[in-house]
Amino acid sequence: MLPIADINPTRRVPFITYALIAINFLVFFWELTLGDNGLQQAFIDLSVVPANVSRLGWLNPETLMDVVRSMFFHGGWAHILGNMLYLWIFGDNIEDRFGMVLYLVLYFAAGFAAAFAQVMIDPQSQIPLVGASGAIAGVLGAYAVLFPNVRVRGLAALGRVSTLQEMPALLVLGFWFVIQLVSGFGSLTDTSAGGGVAFFAHIGGFVIGAIIAFVLNRVVPQPPTDQRAQMVYDWRGRGLR
Repeated sequence: MLPIADINPTRRVPFITYALIAINFLVFFWELTLGDNGLQQAFIDLSVVPANVSRLGWLNPETLMDVVRSMFFHGGWAHILGNMLYLWIFGDNIEDRFGMVLYLVLYFAAGFAAAFAQVMIDPQSQIPLVGASGAIAGVLGAYAVLFPNVRVRGLAALGRVSTLQEMPALLVLGFWFVIQLVSGFGSLTDTSAGGGVAFFAHIGGFVIGAIIAFVLNRVVPQPPTDQRAQMVYDWRGRGLR
């Protein structure tokens, strides 16, 4: 199922989520000005290349900057639109739940965990790791922990026809995670199966995001259950069904 919305209102404007989306698009528009050769060189020079990380080490300042920059590069329109769709749908609620600072901590921690997982799987690879999907996977993992029963609306394919369906977030995001696991371990035995997708980055980001959310959920007080129920009721009452 391709998610298009969640039935999960927020209490405040998700400024950080909007800012992350805006920065990703600004970087992508800059990428479009480079041409194919310039873009490939930028990826090599400015993003995570596993072989370089293995040579320089994780604590090298250049490695740390490469990881951060990699989170804002994308390899094409489908890549960035898919990532930003997931961040738009699920990021606002994680930001609303934990606040700006802890949300950013979770986001970047998941991004670093994603890079680490992928480099550990293939430490001598010369292929640059680009995309926000590892950090966003952390957001998905956190969402699965915090809001497992929230209904997610999306397009489900039935043969050649797509229909609008609602499913629990845990089912939607759990299925996404299982696909990453199957595809990731499949790529270990068949190198052509990955298709250039860093599945272990997704796995690493998702797991760390889920762990951080689990811990923070016991530290940061939850909104009262009746308050959240009223929020959903009011949200639906405004016609946002």
